[in-house]
Formats: sequence, C-alpha cells, structure tokens
Amino acid sequence: MRTQRQVVDYSLRKRAALRDLLAARVARYDVCDASPYLKNAARFHGEPTEERCPICRSENLVHVHYIYGDELKQSAGQARTRAELSVLAMTLREFQVFVVEVCPGCDWNHLVEQYLLGRDGLAGGVDDGSEQEAVSGSSAPAGSAPRRRREAQR
Repeated sequence: MRTQRQVVDYSLRKRAALRDLLAARVARYDVCDASPYLKNAARFHGEPTEERCPICRSENLVHVHYIYGDELKQSAGQARTRAELSVLAMTLREFQVFVVEVCPGCDWNHLVEQYLLGRDGLAGGVDDGSEQEAVSGSSAPAGSAPRRRREAQR
C-alpha cells in the first residue's frame, strides 16, 4: 500500500522462536497456541499465502490484519481484509495494522509485521488547511505569518 510507513518486521523474532523449538528449549504447544478467535479471523478475514507452515509443513499460512487506532473507536481490534485496509487508509488519518500469520492445521501463529496506514502518510497531503488554521489560530495565508514575524523583529 502506498501510505504504509513505520514498518516493523518481526522475522528475526520468528527465526529465534523456531530455533528455540528445534533446540527443544520450548515445547510445540507453546508456539502452536492460536486462540479460537484468531483461527476464526483467519478463516473469514485472512489472506492465504504461498508460504508453508514452518511447523507442520502441510498447510499454507494465512495472514490476518488487525487494526488499532483512536479514530476507529469500537472497530479497533478487528480483523480486516487488505481491500478494507485500502479503503480505511483513504478515509482515516492514521491507524496501526498488525499482521499475524496463522496455520489452520497446527495452530502456529506469529506476529509478522506492524505498520501505520492513513491519510497522514500521503506525500502531497490531503488536508484542506483546516489543521494549519487550528494550529496558527487564524485563516491567513501560510506566507503571511513569516512576514509578520520579520516585521516584528525590526
């Protein structure tokens, strides 16, 4: 997505968890513990991937996108599809997305990445200037404020 920013990738943490499992420092039931809510979200809102499960190697992983943000109100914490994320990114100022991979077979789950979406990330800016007016306290053009400061210093 074009407004995706502040991406945090958790692949190193995933490798460490898998390494601990292979070294028998953790048990399989400690890493394969997807809740029924997460499995339902994967079934109904998940995006299938081509990547095989690193534990059972029999099923493909499913990515579930959870959204959080102040503007979401009661929708915060819900799973959404990628298509819904694109629509939300154009309507909301900023919200966080957490991507979790889930194996429907063995219940493996792991946080893959997190990032921010929303209009605030657009390069050209979609705002109509109302925020600048609220910050400066006036509706004067942006170029007149620096001129006033220079005149006051003289």
